[in-house]
Amino acid sequence: MSDLHNKPCILCCAITGSVPTKAANPAVPISISEQVESSLAAVEAGASIIHAHVRNADETPSSDPEKFARLQEELSRHCPEVIIQFSTGGRSGAGQERGGMLSLRPDMASLSVGSNNFPTRVYENPPDLVAWLASEMQNYEVVPEIEAFDLSHVLQAVRLHEEGKLFGKLYVQFVMGVKNAMPADRAVFDFYVEQMRARAPQAEWCAAGIGPNQLVVNEWAIAAGGHTRAGLEDNVRLNRSTLAPSNAALIARAAELCSRYERPVASPTQARQILGLRAA
Repeated sequence: MSDLHNKPCILCCAITGSVPTKAANPAVPISISEQVESSLAAVEAGASIIHAHVRNADETPSSDPEKFARLQEELSRHCPEVIIQFSTGGRSGAGQERGGMLSLRPDMASLSVGSNNFPTRVYENPPDLVAWLASEMQNYEVVPEIEAFDLSHVLQAVRLHEEGKLFGKLYVQFVMGVKNAMPADRAVFDFYVEQMRARAPQAEWCAAGIGPNQLVVNEWAIAAGGHTRAGLEDNVRLNRSTLAPSNAALIARAAELCSRYERPVASPTQARQILGLRAA
């Protein structure tokens, strides 16, 4: 087995997101206490990164820094090693409001570097906002996870990193399967991987699949030597007829794929080393 397949695989758990509701799946964690409980179970199943959004009591998305602060405090108290990654996504706020929690200095934060279509709207990431979010991450030493919904986003991330505008080690996540954006297409996935290896060989990359694409994209990423993401933000089902009982169940499924491909699951400490993050 090659070194590629002996490399620890980082499993990121996207616990809540901005869209899924308890009506879609009662296991979606909304309150801070639910999010912490769900995160702990996901970490026990193999997750080393918790990708976090926060919600209001009525389940609508929020960008309230106080909510992020409470979640960060509770996660750090109950699971001190885990990598906390906050979302700066566009569904939870507008403009610079999206980065209001970066001063909390989480380990990581998501960063979209370009715009694209979503199922019913345009996901707007204008250059001036991208530059501001990236500079805030520089100021607070937050490593961005680039969420790439299109090939141009992959190339833009490489350019921004080469220009010194992204803090820390380059980490790019391919998001595949969002309606009206990049589909979960194997030839496209392989091309993304090829581009990362050719243009940013020292970088790390990850892949996430939306809805029924989650499992197949998990497998593609693990088999190709990358990292991957699972969780109720992206997919509320185990299969067409069965709701996922928890975030942990989706992470456990990805961990099982790691075993199949002889990839050890990265511990939070190993993940910090791979991504060049500060110690917990």
